[in-house]
Amino acid sequence: MKHVLILIAFLFISQVSTAQLFQKEKVTYDANQGQGSTDNDLLRWGYFLGLNGYDFKFNYNEDLRDIYVKRGPGFNVGLIGNLRINKFIDLRLEPGLSINTRELHYSPSYFDGQDYKPSDLVREIKSTYIHIPLLVKVSTKRVNNFKPFIVGGFSTALNLSSNEDNPEDNDNGQFRTTSNPFFYELGFGIDFYLYNFKFTPSIRGIFGISDELVRDEDPNSPWTSNIASMKTRGAFLNFTFQ
Repeated sequence: MKHVLILIAFLFISQVSTAQLFQKEKVTYDANQGQGSTDNDLLRWGYFLGLNGYDFKFNYNEDLRDIYVKRGPGFNVGLIGNLRINKFIDLRLEPGLSINTRELHYSPSYFDGQDYKPSDLVREIKSTYIHIPLLVKVSTKRVNNFKPFIVGGFSTALNLSSNEDNPEDNDNGQFRTTSNPFFYELGFGIDFYLYNFKFTPSIRGIFGISDELVRDEDPNSPWTSNIASMKTRGAFLNFTFQ
């Protein structure tokens, strides 16, 4: 899923950038022209829509077969608050809602010597993140009506689907994760200046810092005992309007 998001973003950005560079008539627009809001404003606001693809990175206690993560597409929606530092640097707060579902597929080797049902080999993890990143955006010099940039920073989230406080665990079919993970993020994109607004496609990688696994009460649980750490990683493809 991450590779598909990267390919879509690359093709879209390349096509529009080429059109901007080589069009014969180059009319320079300002974001929200005629509405009193420009790139020179100290504060600017906007919103974004997008897609996501989440994965997990596992570290193991013993060398067993890797847990396979079946990834599904998800979506993002949120708001943007942009603080202008100078001509090339902005500080951004992008609170939003991010929804995704992943499945963990276990090898029978995790149940060596234990009875198990086929359903025990699969655990569904639903994630509903209230995602709050604080990012630094570093832009290049504007060329005609577009301006490339890179972005990076740190984020936290409140996972409304974590089930962290649920007393039932995997013996009852309930896989639990922590409700407040932390991440760092890196990405890139291009600002396109249109007559009435600024449109920005961007792609960003998200990498977990904290262990998100809530372990079962049984220290020998086949679902959690071999996992030393479980951290989210993924990619966002967002389309921003300011």
